[in-house]
Parts: sequence; structure tokens; C-alpha cells
Amino acid sequence: MLRLLTSGESHGRGLLTILEGVPAGLPLTEDEITAQLARRQRGYGRGGRMQIEQDRVELYAGVMGGLTIGAPIGMHIANKDWRQSEPALTRPRPGHADLAGALKYHFDDVRRVLERSSARETVARVAAGAVCRAVLGQFGITLASHVVELGGISIGRRPERYEEIPAIAEESPLRCVDPEAETRMIAAIDKAKAEGDTLGGVFEVIVTGLPVGLGSYVHWDRRLDGRLAQAVMSINAIKGVEIGEGFREARLPGSDAHDEIFYAPERGFYRSTNRAGGTEGGMTTGDPLVVRAAMKPLSTLRSPLASVDIVTKERVEAAVVRSDVTAVPSAGVIGEAMVAFVLADAMVEKFGGDSLDQMRAAYEAHQRWVRTGPGE
Repeated sequence: MLRLLTSGESHGRGLLTILEGVPAGLPLTEDEITAQLARRQRGYGRGGRMQIEQDRVELYAGVMGGLTIGAPIGMHIANKDWRQSEPALTRPRPGHADLAGALKYHFDDVRRVLERSSARETVARVAAGAVCRAVLGQFGITLASHVVELGGISIGRRPERYEEIPAIAEESPLRCVDPEAETRMIAAIDKAKAEGDTLGGVFEVIVTGLPVGLGSYVHWDRRLDGRLAQAVMSINAIKGVEIGEGFREARLPGSDAHDEIFYAPERGFYRSTNRAGGTEGGMTTGDPLVVRAAMKPLSTLRSPLASVDIVTKERVEAAVVRSDVTAVPSAGVIGEAMVAFVLADAMVEKFGGDSLDQMRAAYEAHQRWVRTGPGE
């Protein structure tokens, strides 16, 4: 089983990541991790911090000669914009962790909350997700994300094949596969920026190449869809998660909601539709996994909402802290990282092994059995 721990504050010296449980023998370089950090920083509507930071990872433990050694992997990402001290901040921002955090920890300065609750922490998660992505890549599993809605504007079309989405999304400033919708989204971002406002939206993470049977139905906490929902919901500003058709399925009759099962000797068991989004009974089906997440508008506004000073109790405007107009495109990259962590964890859980070679042998044996199933 994998374990992930992060440390660091938004304007501290940097972010630390420790990832434990990665099998030995995995090829891993700083460049491939840094490439994922760069993807997180891009996107139309991002703020000034993205111009200041040029995130680069330093691998300082768990890798020797370009290969993992089975020990905990330690990573560090330095902050260029770090400060030793800041004036106290007593005006909490609605929608943020400021007030609840100050009351929980008995703080009289909400900066002690926002420094850790900031989405800057997610850079450490993306670093861990890049390692997990490398694990999954050894088994032909690929991940991608794209924006399906932003500022109330939804895409009207998408590629017919999941495999076509990554290349199109990577070329788009909003990670959007519908150029017409993207034009309207950009206009909405420009309008919100001029008005000192922020916008939320929905991103979709798609994973292809998964084997059947990751996760389990035998206990509630082993169900893969539940694990995925918790991981994605933990991302800053995410307020809803669905898999496959999700809430739309609740409005359909059963005859239109499920994926019929077929069998052909040349391909084994298969389904011609994927309404379930790649999971049934808390396990992967072998079809593409589709996870969708709703992100609220960011809580830091340049035209601040009403608040109360936590010390004087006077009516005030909420603090104004540097922020983005929207971060939905980069949230998709963070979503990929969290999904990658859950799936890599499930792969290690299912196929075990202290080394990548042992894990691969168990995986290949499982794939041979799944192709025919019982009766052969």
C-alpha cells in the first residue's frame, strides 16, 4: 500500500513530499516529475504566482542510479516567493478555511491557516502523482484531463475516442477540447477578471488501459470509487465528484443506465457502452475510468465579500490575497495526480511485489486469466 505525506506552507521555503510503497526498479527522473509540475502551472486565468514560481523537483531519497530502491521517495520543491514573516491577518475570507481553521486551532491570525490550506500545497501532490503515473505507465495505463465546463459554459462536443483527448487538451490554454466553447470561456474569464470576480467549473479525468478488478466489493473502505471520490474531493475548492454518468444516471430508467456484457474469443468480456465510467461494485471493469469533479469559484476576490475581524469583531471586507481568476484547468492536472495515486495504490494492493518485476509477473498472470475467465 502507498502512503503519501506532504509538508510546507504557501510562502515557506518550499514543499516536501514523502511517498512510501513504490516498488523497487522503477525508472524515475527529476525531469519527468518536473514536467507534471509545469502542467499544473499553466492555464488561462492563472494569477501572478505562476509567473514567479518555476517549479522544479529535487529527488533527495529513494532513488539510486535512476531507479527506485523500494525505500520512501523524498522530494523537495523550492518556493521562490517565500517570506520569513508577514503582518498578522484578522479578516477571514468567505469560502476559505480561514475562519474555521482559526477557531479550531485557537489562532488570532488567519495567515497561520491560509499558509497551509493554500492550494500551493498541491504542487507536492502533483510530484507524488508523477511518480505514481510512472508506475502506471509500466503497465500501459495512461491518464489525461480536460475542462468540460467553466463559468457555466459547457463543451458541446468532444472526440469520439477517449484516446484522442490528451493531445487536443494539451494544445488548449484551457485544456478544453471544444474550440467554440473555449472561446466563450475565455471571454467569461476576461469579464470576471475585469469585475474582480472568480469562476469555477468542472474537469474530467480519464484513465485508459486499466485491468479488471482493482479495488474490492468486500469492505466499504476498499471500494475503488469511494477511494477515488475521497482523493479528488480533497483537492482545494472541489465540492462534488462523480464517476461515469454520475448524477445523470439517477434520472434514467435502469434499462438505459447500465452497460450490457458481451464476449468474443478475440477480446474476451467487454461492454459496448461505458455509462458506469469504468467501475462496478467498487472495482474497475477494464473500461476507461471517467472521474468528474466540480470546482467552486475561488474564494479570494479582488472585490472582497463582507467578513468580520476575528479580534475586534467589527464588520470588515475580507482580506485580499493574490489569487487566480480561475484554476479549473490546473485543478484537472491535480485531479490526475490524485487519481494516479489511488490507482497506483490499488495496483500495488492487487499485484504486490517488492520489485517492479514481481509486480509485472503477477499482473500478466491476472491478465491471462481475465481474458478467458472460468470454464477454460
